Formats: sequence, structure tokens, C-alpha cells
Amino acid sequence: MPFITLEGIDGCGKSTQARLVAAALKHAGHEVVSLREPGGVAISEKIRALLLDPENKVMCDTCELLLYEAARAQLVHEIVRPALAAGKVVVCDRFFDSTSAYQAFAGTVAREDADVANALAVGDCVPDLTLVFDIDPAAAASRREQRDDAPDRMEAKGLEYQQRVADGFRTISREHPERVRLVDATQPIDAVFACVLAELAGVGLAVSADDARSALSALMAPAE
Repeated sequence: MPFITLEGIDGCGKSTQARLVAAALKHAGHEVVSLREPGGVAISEKIRALLLDPENKVMCDTCELLLYEAARAQLVHEIVRPALAAGKVVVCDRFFDSTSAYQAFAGTVAREDADVANALAVGDCVPDLTLVFDIDPAAAASRREQRDDAPDRMEAKGLEYQQRVADGFRTISREHPERVRLVDATQPIDAVFACVLAELAGVGLAVSADDARSALSALMAPAE
């Protein structure tokens, strides 16, 4: 079954869309494993805490790269590869394209070094479809400001950094058109989701209108 990853700068709305995708596919009868990066398993969640802790300001880009890859390698080993082998759909909020965009395009890691590290971490677990949610960094920052939580270490790197990340994702989409699709993330949630569903249908994961509405309704329902 397909392996789907969702990418984009901080505040682009990809995590919301990841929840919608997982819910819609479950309504459609698929077995779905929904994950986030870094994290997803105990070891990787501990690494996530290190990576995103705003106190770790002295962390260099090489350390950052290797920690992300360590978390990713463990996630692939424990969850991704076994789930795909069992015929389940895997939906992951971030994967190796984030490392290329953040640590290489926006950071100081050489692109070829990031590519080698990515390949070592994931082996043959390459996504069938990667959706990049494209939005201006200033608009994304405005969205983040509406949240109650403080910015994590990556979000705190500023607009110029986020712009380099966004440009990196756009470059990746041009380099890999067979796998990577840009989605206009400036639209309302339901309109973005409609674009996502069209891309899912292209990899054999058609979702009915009823199943899509059920996913949207569950997301929008007020918390009890």
C-alpha cells in the first residue's frame, strides 16, 4: 500500500491535513498508520525533545542532521517498514524531505551529505507521494502566532530561515515531479483537503465524498 508524506514550513497546515488524510482513509476502509517526525516511537520521541527544546540553542547543524536521521531510522525500523510490509497505508507528518529543506537548503549541511544521511536512515522506504503545503512564511508565522504554545527551537529560527526552507521544498518538488506535489496551503482547510484528495486518488487511494465529509466533520467538531 502507498506511503504518503506531508511536508512544508512550520505553520503551513500540514499536520491538520495529515489528520484529515488518516481519518478519511480509515473511513474508506483502509488500515492506516499515522505518524509524525521526529517521533512516533519511544526512542524517536526522546530525540524529538532534544531537537525542539528552545534551550538547545548551541546545537550545530551537523548534530541536528544526525539526530533527525537517528530518530527517522528508528521509526522506519520499528513502524514504517513493518507496516508497509503488512499492507497498511502509512501517513507521515514530515520525512526525509524535511531534512533536505531544513538542514541543507536552509542550513549549512551540504546537500550531498544530507542525501547520503537520508538514504542511510530510510533504505528503500521512499514515499510514493509527498505533498508539500506551500505558503508564504509570513502568512505561516501569523498562523503560528494564534496558537497558545511557545515556538519550538526550529520555529524560533525566524522568517529568513523559513523562507530558505520554503524555497528548498519548491526546489525538491521540481527535482522530483514523479513523487512530490505542491499544494496551495493559503486556501481554507476544506479546499486544501480537496486538493489533497485529488492527489491521493492518483496513487490509488480514492476517498468518497461521504468519507471526506466525515473526516472534516470530526476535525471541526468542538472538543467536549
